Amino acid sequence: MAVEKLRDYTVEEFEELADSEENRERLLELIDGEIVEKVPTQEHGMVAGNIYSPLWSHVQKNPTGRVVMEVRHRVTKDRRNARIPDISYISGKRPAVKQGSVPLMPDLAVEIKSPNNVLKKMREKVRYYLANGTKLVWLVFPDQKLIEVYSADEELILTENDTLTGRDVLPGFTLAVRDVFTDPVADE
Repeated sequence: MAVEKLRDYTVEEFEELADSEENRERLLELIDGEIVEKVPTQEHGMVAGNIYSPLWSHVQKNPTGRVVMEVRHRVTKDRRNARIPDISYISGKRPAVKQGSVPLMPDLAVEIKSPNNVLKKMREKVRYYLANGTKLVWLVFPDQKLIEVYSADEELILTENDTLTGRDVLPGFTLAVRDVFTDPVADE
């Protein structure tokens, strides 16, 4: 949902606005100069947790970087974008960013479709991430129970019978796609 489109914003203007007292609790992104608010649903949060938890466990056992939820990333040369993947992983050891955006795109970006997301816009995010240093992107579709996997040289669709892997970004990480969509209290 667009928050404000009176004009194009730069990252500096956006971050000042996004980090202001009245907006600190909101999930605001800057997409091509437009401020957009993310409004996750309960299902979105459950699916995110089903992915985040095994990723976090993997990174704890294999300390190669950090996995986080809802953290803003930007590329220093791009003054019109500050993106918030639902889940992101950055490899390597560097100090944690304590204020503002992480000044690089994650190695892995995960985007989970919410009811108000448009497929075309989600795939534009994939292209943006890959063009700016992200090595692996997962687009997650709860209604269809499938995951689209993107890298620089491959695109594929995984169904509930498949296994999601971290490839060379998170070696050894695997997760059954059916587990991504598990709801322990759903009526079956």
